Amino acid sequence: MKRRTVGDVMTRNVVTVSEDTPFIEIADTLAERRISAVPVVDDDGRLTGIVTEADLLRKQEHRGGAEPRRFALRRRPQAQAKAAAFDARGLMSTPVATVEPHTPVAEAARLLNARGFKAVPVVKKDGRLAGIVARRDLLSVFHRSDPAIRDEIIEDVLISRLWQDPAEVHVRVLEGVVHLTGRVERKSLIPIIVRMTAATEGVVDVVQNLGYDYDDTRPTAYPRA
Repeated sequence: MKRRTVGDVMTRNVVTVSEDTPFIEIADTLAERRISAVPVVDDDGRLTGIVTEADLLRKQEHRGGAEPRRFALRRRPQAQAKAAAFDARGLMSTPVATVEPHTPVAEAARLLNARGFKAVPVVKKDGRLAGIVARRDLLSVFHRSDPAIRDEIIEDVLISRLWQDPAEVHVRVLEGVVHLTGRVERKSLIPIIVRMTAATEGVVDVVQNLGYDYDDTRPTAYPRA
């Protein structure tokens, strides 16, 4: 089965703003559309930055002359600039972390998790905005039935790619958790089967209890000449 990419799950009709869009209009857009960020694009549709709820909150944070906390001192000039901004040009963060439409879903999920992002813009090779992908979009890969997951593991992983007899390796899937039991010829095959099974879309976890006929992971002792 073809692995899904960001282009398969992203939102294509993206709400965007220009660099001249006023603060109030951006705030209203986020509230009305119930979104947490909005990409900033130029006249050619190329991504130039992104404005998030956190960027807008800088103005409220610095209102009244409150001193920033110590851990934020290094970011004070940038934060104060955003607090004084009145349009997207001054509010936006740039450069922007992005992915391309052909980026694997798993890779995009790792990026969002590592950076703590709720969503990330999707851009084409020419820099034009193609869409936006959110955490909820990436989670759609887990909306697969257990039988569909089991069939793919048997047909794609065991038979087509590893040439394993499905009568020897038994696959059971329960709510996305794959249970592997049975026996393989070589011990070194076990981590390979587990890794490829875990990479199957929709798999939440892999539990294996596989035996083996031959331990090929131990160094062979050769007799001295």
